[in-house]
Amino acid sequence: MQNNWKTPTSWEIIEVSGLAWSGKMPGAWGKMNGAPVDLSFKQIKSMAEALTEEPRQGLRALERNEQKRFCSRALRLSNNQIKELIGFTDAIITMLSEPFQLAWVDLSFNVIPCIDPVLTELPELRVLYLHGNKISKLSEVDKLGTLPNLHTLTLHGNAIENEKGYRGYVIQMVPHLKSMDFCGITKEERVLARIWLRASMRGKPTRTKINQE
Repeated sequence: MQNNWKTPTSWEIIEVSGLAWSGKMPGAWGKMNGAPVDLSFKQIKSMAEALTEEPRQGLRALERNEQKRFCSRALRLSNNQIKELIGFTDAIITMLSEPFQLAWVDLSFNVIPCIDPVLTELPELRVLYLHGNKISKLSEVDKLGTLPNLHTLTLHGNAIENEKGYRGYVIQMVPHLKSMDFCGITKEERVLARIWLRASMRGKPTRTKINQE
């Protein structure tokens, strides 16, 4: 699969929500502890395989605690061959010193067909990259609406990108987002997304009505 998008690294200048960051720790990283656990470009197919790999070494050294777990709140699994996230929770518990403080997850450029509910079990998740995968149902996005701190999300390069009203739907379903597909979300977009969704749902039977029938 040829990548048409580049995942920003922590050492580049990137632009999100109209703000530019440069240097060691741009916006998405600035409040997160430790260097990322970087398992990208490893040809990993499963979370079990991820546990057998050593992370790439970046400009900042990864720190470990006394139990040899990584002191990091960021996990990069991009550019692999991951199709499903079976064993994800066990993997982060094994790898990370504080697994449920995980705040940054990069799963871009894999072959993931749906959004696994395991991601919604990360209450501190703030940044989630899912671009360049195989997600084909827009309703998959609904699952992410339960994440109270998710402010940055990417989904471009999936089949859902071609759905009518794609951006507005995501903005409405994930209310805390500030940036989507590396582009800041404006107040006007939020208003239009709300209006569009109401209009699109008008006349459609609700789940309650369907269940009653």
